[in-house]
Amino acid sequence: MDADLGRRAVVTSDLPAVRGRLTPDAPLAPLLWFKTGGAAQWLFEPADAADLSAFLAGLDLAVPVWPLGLGSNLIVRDGGMPGVVVRLGKPFARVAATDGALTLECGGGASGVLVSSTARDAGIAGLEFLRSIPGTVGGFVRMNGGAYGRETADVLVDCDVVLRTGEAVTLPVADLHYTYRHSDLPDGAIVVAARFRGQAGEPAAIQAEMDRIAAAREASQPLRSKTGGSTFKNPAGHKAWALVDAAGCRGLTLGDAQVSEKHCNFLLNLGNATSADIEALGETVRDRVKAHSGVTLEWEIQRVGVK
Repeated sequence: MDADLGRRAVVTSDLPAVRGRLTPDAPLAPLLWFKTGGAAQWLFEPADAADLSAFLAGLDLAVPVWPLGLGSNLIVRDGGMPGVVVRLGKPFARVAATDGALTLECGGGASGVLVSSTARDAGIAGLEFLRSIPGTVGGFVRMNGGAYGRETADVLVDCDVVLRTGEAVTLPVADLHYTYRHSDLPDGAIVVAARFRGQAGEPAAIQAEMDRIAAAREASQPLRSKTGGSTFKNPAGHKAWALVDAAGCRGLTLGDAQVSEKHCNFLLNLGNATSADIEALGETVRDRVKAHSGVTLEWEIQRVGVK
C-alpha cells in the first residue's frame, strides 16, 4: 500500500470501474453553502449503494474518502480535497413511510425538509425538528444533528452504512453511542440509508409545528446568506452565541468573512471571502471567547482539506 497515495495525484488507473459518475478536479465551492474552497481530486456520485460498495472495496485504502451532503456545516480549505469526495445524489434522496409502523425509510442523501414533509403526509409526528437542520440524513446520523430540543438519537432506529473497506452493514442506534453532536460511526463509513420512528399525529398539527420552527429560524438566523450553519458547539451550561456576543465578536470581520450580526454563532461570506478567511475568523473568535470567559469553544463546522 502506498501511504502517500492520498497526497499525490490519484490517476484514473488507481480507480475501480463504476456505474455512477467520476469527475476529476471537480470544483466544490458551488456545492458548499459558504461558496468557498478548492477542488476535489475526484468527485464520485455513485449509482446506488452497491456501486459505492464495489468502488470502495476496490480502492486503495490509502486514498482518502470524504462524504459530502448538502454542503452545510463544512469548510473545505482552499487547497482542495485529496482523494475522492463522495456525493450521494438523487438515488439516495428518497423517503418513504412504512405502512402502519410510524417509521420512515430514508436515503442517506435525503434532506431534512423532505424527511419531515414525508412524515407529515404520513401522519408521523416527532420528526418536525429535522425541517430546521440544513443537511442530509447521512450528516444527521453521523453528527447526531438536532434542534429545538430534539436530536437524531431520539428518532433513529438504525442505519445502513458502507464501510471504507466496501463492506455494507446495518447499525442499530445503540451501536452509535450518541452524545451531543457526536457518534461512534466508524471512520470512513458512509451512511446510505436510515430509518426514523415517530409517533402518530395529525398532519395539520405537524405542519403547524413545522411552520413554528421555520418562523423561529427565519427570525433568528441569517438564512439567506452564504454561511455554514451553527459554527461552534454549545459548551455545557452555555450558549455558544452568548459567549461570542459577550466577547465582543458580533459583526467582527476578517476580509470578507464576518460574524453574523443577526446570530453570532454563524459565520458569513460577505462576497469574496476565502476558506482561510472564514477559518481564521473562527479561530479569532475562539481566542477572544477563551480570553473573556475562560471557555474553549469547539468547532461544530467540519474543516477539511489542504490549506
